[in-house]
Amino acid sequence: MKKWKINKCDETLADEFASKCDINKLALKVLTSRGVTDFQQVIDFFDPPELSDPFLIKDMDKAVEVINEKIDSYELICIYGDYDCDGITATSILYNYLESMGANVMYYIPERSDGYGLNANAVKEIAQKGAALIITVDNGISAVEEAKLIKQLGMQLVITDHHQVPEVLPEAAAVVNPHRSDCPSPYKDLSGVGVAFKLCAAIDDGSYDAVLEQYVDICAIGTVADVVPLNGENRTIVKHGLEYLKNTENPALCKLFELSSLEREQLDAENISFRIAPVINASGRFGTPLTAVRALLSEQTQDAEEYISRLFELNTMRKQTETEIVTEIMEHINKYPQTLNHSVLVLWGKNWHAGVIGIVSSKILELYGKPNFIISIDDDGNARGSARSVHGFDVFECLCRCGELCEKFGGHECAGGFSLKEENIGALCSRIYDYADSLEKPPVKEIEADMVLMPGDITVENVRGLKALEPFGQCNSVPTFAILGAKVLVITPLSQGKHTRIDFNYGGFKGQALFFSLSADKCCFKVGDKLDMIVRLDINSFRGAESVSIIVKDHRLSGIKQERYFAAKQSYEKLMRGETLPGAYIRKMIPSREELIKVYKYINSVKTTTADYMFMNLNDDSMNYCKLRICIDIFKDKGLVEYKPATSRVTVCEVKARVDLEQSETLVRLKQML
Repeated sequence: MKKWKINKCDETLADEFASKCDINKLALKVLTSRGVTDFQQVIDFFDPPELSDPFLIKDMDKAVEVINEKIDSYELICIYGDYDCDGITATSILYNYLESMGANVMYYIPERSDGYGLNANAVKEIAQKGAALIITVDNGISAVEEAKLIKQLGMQLVITDHHQVPEVLPEAAAVVNPHRSDCPSPYKDLSGVGVAFKLCAAIDDGSYDAVLEQYVDICAIGTVADVVPLNGENRTIVKHGLEYLKNTENPALCKLFELSSLEREQLDAENISFRIAPVINASGRFGTPLTAVRALLSEQTQDAEEYISRLFELNTMRKQTETEIVTEIMEHINKYPQTLNHSVLVLWGKNWHAGVIGIVSSKILELYGKPNFIISIDDDGNARGSARSVHGFDVFECLCRCGELCEKFGGHECAGGFSLKEENIGALCSRIYDYADSLEKPPVKEIEADMVLMPGDITVENVRGLKALEPFGQCNSVPTFAILGAKVLVITPLSQGKHTRIDFNYGGFKGQALFFSLSADKCCFKVGDKLDMIVRLDINSFRGAESVSIIVKDHRLSGIKQERYFAAKQSYEKLMRGETLPGAYIRKMIPSREELIKVYKYINSVKTTTADYMFMNLNDDSMNYCKLRICIDIFKDKGLVEYKPATSRVTVCEVKARVDLEQSETLVRLKQML
């Protein structure tokens, strides 16, 4: 079960805003739940700023001067990019622009196996090709040693980057990064492609007219893909970009839309995040990032289509490999259930594809709601890892405490990457656990809802009004709502049982809700139950009639006290880790015979369920989650049930003889602890 955080809107404030503009009130209520407190903020949100003068970014004038010198002298310029979507789009834009200016220009992107950013071997290779200037995009801000090598080899360096700035800057002709403390630029949160986009405008004497028309579509893709905040100037870029994408003539993008079955008029930032960016990123994960750059730069339709088709093949390989690794992890958890008893998960395996362990880490975070570190070990004993976390568990701080065990590491609060030797993994694991244990509260992934949706809010007009909040992305997520206490009227299986639809009554509103990837026979609810749901809203059109579509993101039976659930779950995990607990705690954990009978009868009646669903249905003052898990362990000890930790699934077993539950290992151990 995931932790819910339901925010509150300010009805009075929303009414005040509504009296001053024609924005839908539900959209305004969402804004108030997100911290908008005055009308000027509303104006700023719906009327994002014009792009500021590119020359306001520190060193932009120096960068332009050096680049123009090389264009005029026809000396070779090398654009040095990165293998993710941000770096690929930045490389494509700057290369195409400089080529159109008559520059002698090439591009270089390291393979993922070479590691992120500038490296000495690449610099030497670029020097051998006769380059006079290297321009980095989406990297370079930490390349102090590589910058020295570039100077020694007689080349100049211009850095354009958007990552956090270290104390010591590399020596370069220009270091263009809005995060520099001495940078007066009003907007700091540009992506790497956003900085490259502004560099193109600066070379064009500071005018955005031409670069907007030529490159804002590709810039929008890189901006969304890099998960930078979609506010301020990023919002301006993406809004313009989405409009241009609807009419783009770029042959690669046209083919990408076709193979993704995307209608241009329906294109939004979410499509970019989940259907376009992963395809472009696949080149850096499974093939070479050059495939994606060549696709975006192709002027011939046939060439572009061949490259894009290859990207789709690579993305299919990525999905398959990702599934294989997640399956292997789940098999490991089923074999070693103690893995899940820690508040942070550390998992490793042989030759897991380094290009997908970051995605796998995100999947594991979604599955188990816990920060995790996923490590791949190669045949030579070298290990690379990726981490994903939640607020409250700082990945970068944790890695700093493990610094001497790592060869390289970096990141921020919620994500990070690192490398180390295989022999140090055990010590790293202990350090990570120690860091987790030092935190005041165990970190738990939350699902956040903007507000409780009232029955009268559920109208087609209101849902259509939410579209005014687009584009959605980081710092401006798709609105989600809580529906509390809806009565289930009908349960209908869909798509041969893959999905489920319910009819429900919510304070007089009768509607339908969709549960994707949930079969009707595995629901925690039945007809007549009251349900709490976190939902997203959309508009469904059928034969000219429109209705509200309600998509359920998470659900639970009404009346669940989540703080009690998580406290009991943490107590169970402490018990399983072998931590010393007060005798009074142990006594409360031991189930009575009557409670054991109650739990077993429920399992036997449903045949198969999950621990969370059992908790929801058996929830009362005496049966907390910890005691329920102990009941399951007792039954498992005696062969009455099968329990799969990876999925939390409990299945009743056929029993042919009486068993003595008092002799279960779990019950004996608990009584010994007293």
